[in-house]
Parts: sequence; C-alpha cells; structure tokens
Amino acid sequence: MRASVMRAAVTSGFGGPERLEVLDDVAVPEPAAGEVLVEVGACCCNNSDIWLREGSYGREDDSQAQAGWLREVEPPRFPLIQGADIVGRIVETGEGVEQGWLGRRVLVDTTLHDAASTEPYGIAGIFGSERDGGFAEYATAPVTSLGVVEVDDLSDVEVAALGSASFVTAIRMLKRARLVEGELVLIAGASGGVGSAAVQLGKLRGAQVIALSDPGKANTIRDLGADAVVASRDLDLPNAVRAACAGRNIDVVVDVVGGPLFSILLTLLRPLGRYVTVGAVGGPVVALDLRTLYLKHLELLGSTLGTVDDFHQLIALINQHKLRPVVAQTFPLEDIHAAQTAFRNKQTAGNIVIRIARERRDN
Repeated sequence: MRASVMRAAVTSGFGGPERLEVLDDVAVPEPAAGEVLVEVGACCCNNSDIWLREGSYGREDDSQAQAGWLREVEPPRFPLIQGADIVGRIVETGEGVEQGWLGRRVLVDTTLHDAASTEPYGIAGIFGSERDGGFAEYATAPVTSLGVVEVDDLSDVEVAALGSASFVTAIRMLKRARLVEGELVLIAGASGGVGSAAVQLGKLRGAQVIALSDPGKANTIRDLGADAVVASRDLDLPNAVRAACAGRNIDVVVDVVGGPLFSILLTLLRPLGRYVTVGAVGGPVVALDLRTLYLKHLELLGSTLGTVDDFHQLIALINQHKLRPVVAQTFPLEDIHAAQTAFRNKQTAGNIVIRIARERRDN
C-alpha cells in the first residue's frame, strides 16, 4: 500500500526563494476519473518555475505588474507544487482508466489543453501553474496528457531533460517559422533547454544551424549538430554572425533571449525572413525600428508551448532514439533552491533536473 503523505516542494505565493519550501507531510493526491497517479522519478527545471514564483509575467497593460503564466486571465492558486516536466511510473488509476496503464513509464505533457476549445492552441494552463506539478514524489495527470516512454536505455533524469516544456516548445517554434530543409536558421540562446532542443530539431529538419552561445558551451552545442557557434557577447556580433554564415542569408531566427539582442537579430534576417520568439530572459520590452520590419517584409511570430500533435511527435522522436538529452546538473528534491540558483546562473549547457525517486539505473 502506498504512503498517504509525500515530500514536495511547495510554493506558497509570489516572491523570492523563501516562498519555496520542501515539506515532508504533503498529502498524496488522489487520481480523479480519467486520471492516473504517477510516482515521479525526475522533473526538469524551467524558466516558468522561477518566473511564476516571482510573478514575472506582467500584464498586457502593465509589463511590471506581478502576475502568473496566464497573466490577467487567472492568478495562480497557492499553495502550489511546481514542476512542468514530469517523468515517472503509473502506480494508480482513477475511475474509467484501463488497468493496463499501471507500471508504465510516462512523460507528462507540460500543457493542459482545453478540451472545449476548437483552436489548436487552446491552452487551459500548464503543470506546475494551473495544476500541481512534479516537484513531489507523486503527481496526478489526465490520461490524455501521457506519453509512454518505451525505451529502457534512458534514465528518468535523461527523459526529463527531453521534456515537453523545452522540446514541444521548440517543435512548435520551428513549425510556426515554417523552417524547411536547406534553410539557414540562427538560434539565440542555444545552450538552454529550448535553444538546445531547437538545435537538434533544426538539424532533423535538414536546416543549417548557426547557434549563439557562450564560448564555454560551444563544444556541447556543436556536438548537438550546430554547424557553427558564435559567441553571443561578441563585441561585433553582426559581423561575427555574417562570417559564420559564409555569405548565406539567414532565413529564420529562433530567439529565446529577447532584450537588446532583438533589434540586432532583425538586421541579420534576409528580406521576407521569419523571426520567432518564445522567451524574454534578456528583457521583455524591446526596441523595434518599424522601418526594418516593413522595408524588409519581415514576419514576427510569437510562440508558446505546443499542440497535442506536437507532444505526440516528441514522444515518437524519443522512442526512435532521435534526440539526445543534455543534462547539465542534477539535484535531489531537498536541494531545489541550489538547483534554481544553478539554473539562473547558466554556467553550463543543457538542463537542470531534479531527482525525485530512486533512479531505475545509474546515471
């Protein structure tokens, strides 16, 4: 019989690290109808964990306002267990769920899709925001949010590093930008979770990939398939990028950074080029010269998470061994504060993963 209480990292409200506390007496959730209970093996850290806790999403009418992921639509429900990329095994099923799910290892889709929506981007929320997530020993999830991990040569930590928050986001970004074989894509922020995913996925699409990253992370990015890596802090970044492109024009920019880099990236795009963004870690408010936009006929695209089909595509790629997990560091749940500090410092390429349950093989 399973325990009735569990360890969990609980966020009590907007604020600093003091709002995040690891507790030993949190009630194990009960799966509702159509849901399963997952014994969590690992959960990947993401920007959303920190931004939500800090209330850093702002509102459309006030970029400095404290707000959660859904901004002015609905505030987060605190106390909350965060953690969007859940990997583990199913130990219990709710009403209406076939018993055949028991024991299966699954990756949970980060996105809570709105079943009532007719739009492909109908998003009701995400795990770790509108619903408790994976920084706990157990988590519940709708059976419709599950992807079965069939490969047995990847640990839970490694599967978490291939999680939906990074890879489904990158899959959707490249689809939004309509990146096709033979095109040249410039990826800003290529050493993080989404950026490194975009490098791999861009190569799978047959594109030539130029990556922006810190020099100390360049070897890792090259190992993922990047054709060239340019130092993101190069004092003459435009010319450094042009040299790496060897005379070719940039068709697509994938940007997970934002901030002052935004206007530079637009100048590097060819006429009719496409720019797609999913992040603002470098700053959410940017300068835009409208003349650059209209004289070059550029497309500016925003993207967030992905669709159900995108998630199924990710699961297929994992089970076909077409993706490489990049794990920068791992931490036990009780060291989640240190994990988030390491995540923010971004000293190494790849993902920071929280180890929850005993791994089923050594990492």
